[in-house]
Amino acid sequence: MAGETSEIVLSTQELREVTAFAAACAEVVLGIFEADQLDDPRARDAIGAAWEFARGGERGKSLRDTAWATLTAAKGAHTAAAREAAWAAMSAAGAAYLHPLAKATQVKHILGAGAHAARAAELVAGDDRTVGAEQIEQAVRRATPLVVDVLGRFPVAPGGGGRVGELVRMLDANLRG
Repeated sequence: MAGETSEIVLSTQELREVTAFAAACAEVVLGIFEADQLDDPRARDAIGAAWEFARGGERGKSLRDTAWATLTAAKGAHTAAAREAAWAAMSAAGAAYLHPLAKATQVKHILGAGAHAARAAELVAGDDRTVGAEQIEQAVRRATPLVVDVLGRFPVAPGGGGRVGELVRMLDANLRG
């Protein structure tokens, strides 16, 4: 039937691996948020919840709550770089909720943390895009073969999304290449 989206089979282990990848990407820029918001543990809590799930924990309320809390924390950040770092942490917790739908928009669940982390690093470096490209290369090295396999089941990343969208597409192309 026209308009239907096919489902992709994802195991819990595959979701854990994708979440570990996202947490590792977000962890790199956690200090950017923490320097901006000295007493705010929400981004760290989101990354911690992502790691907990990745290491065998439940995919439940803690992940959702820390992701939402970190989204709120991002709104209170003083700098764009800190906001991007918080969004990377939120994306790490949200990676566990990758939907098994063959939609290009789902790619951001896999690659969003890496793209937001790259953007945060760029902004800290005075909007230096070579820094973002270096962060993308580091993310590519973090991706396990299982993460690349899961990504390959989804359509390529969609257009749009400003600079973060560009970084998602750059990471997507590098992992598929």
